Amino acid sequence: MSSLFTAEGLAGLLFLFIVAVTLLGGLIATNSVRLPRAVSGLALCLSGVAALYYYLNSPFVAAMEMLIYVGAVCVTIVFAIMLADPGAEKRSGRQTALSGVLSFGVAAVLVWGLILLATSTMWPTLPVRVNDGSVKDIGRSLLTTYSFVFELISVVLLLAIIGALTLARAGRNKQ
Repeated sequence: MSSLFTAEGLAGLLFLFIVAVTLLGGLIATNSVRLPRAVSGLALCLSGVAALYYYLNSPFVAAMEMLIYVGAVCVTIVFAIMLADPGAEKRSGRQTALSGVLSFGVAAVLVWGLILLATSTMWPTLPVRVNDGSVKDIGRSLLTTYSFVFELISVVLLLAIIGALTLARAGRNKQ
């Protein structure tokens, strides 16, 4: 019991709390029937991810996570919900048990394939570089070593904005 109140024990409890908040937000986002609750769960999940970045001593990446994902993507989705037709949920077809089982099966096959790919690939080792977490080092890493990942993030943001605008446009045309 005394090891719980050490710095390492409290840091472990804090880490478990952050992980629990992130998982809870993800569960709310994926299992909510109503879109505003799903967006709230997404914001909670992404805030937990930002807290994990901060916990891992990367405050700049945590701030960008909050600014870009929670601030921009979630607010864009909320605006799309506000602009969409409120009766669209009632007109859409009900989800059947077959579609739920089918989507779970497709997701399971994709996860299995990704795990198989990740475990069987010979990953190149990058040279170990000391990175103090400064904005200069992060910028250099994003534009050299991790440039492909940086571009993929911009594609994800673009798709989120296009999806939000599609929701908003569909609501405007049904008047």
